[in-house]
Amino acid sequence: MPSSAAVDSPWFRRFRPADSAPARIVFFPHAGGAASFFVDYATALSPYADVLAVQYPGRQNRFVEPAVDSVEELAEQVYRELRPWADRPLTLFGHSLGSAVCFEVARRFARDGVAGPEHLFVSAGRAPSRPRDTEVHLLSDDGLIAEIGRLGGTDERLLADPELRALILPALRADYTAIETYRCAPDATVPQPITALVGDSDDRATVDDASPWAGHTTGGFDLRVFRGGHFYLTEQAPAVLELLTAHLRG
Repeated sequence: MPSSAAVDSPWFRRFRPADSAPARIVFFPHAGGAASFFVDYATALSPYADVLAVQYPGRQNRFVEPAVDSVEELAEQVYRELRPWADRPLTLFGHSLGSAVCFEVARRFARDGVAGPEHLFVSAGRAPSRPRDTEVHLLSDDGLIAEIGRLGGTDERLLADPELRALILPALRADYTAIETYRCAPDATVPQPITALVGDSDDRATVDDASPWAGHTTGGFDLRVFRGGHFYLTEQAPAVLELLTAHLRG
């Protein structure tokens, strides 16, 4: 059982605590996303694992905290908070921005020689060695809102309400700054197996963008392609959950 400090950490939400589960899985949200995006995943996987969802600063219950605009800084802080939770087999699942953050968290476990995750699932994320040539974080507020509306995955009611838009924009811009300015050595690797998941019509993270994740692990690689766009994991949840359940059950 993690320490009380870990249980009280604002970095994690446990929607379906499963203290007796044999494994643990940690979900990392996309740019502009929050831990609550994974509520349904937590419910479905709770028979097999204790599910944690990362809550980045600047949103929901952490709204008053300044957002972090660096993948490396997000990873460093999550890593420090996550170490007490690595008391059982640990899996990391990152979507979009979250794929880069969870990769960097795994690198920090390896850097410090600490027993860490056993497997990484990187979803809708470009491999770290792929060029990042978008500049969404430099767009106007309207341009930024239009981009996340195009990608889907965000409640349209939030985008339509001027007051709510003003509340979510700082964290959203920080998230896009983090992923679009993220740079990683092309030969950086982790020892864990990596499974990359991608939507077949995602123009932000294509199959060609995801395939080079194979070069960032010494532990084996698999690529799974699903029907859909950047948020395929919403419409294809049953198929993704089947994959994760099989992994967690061993």
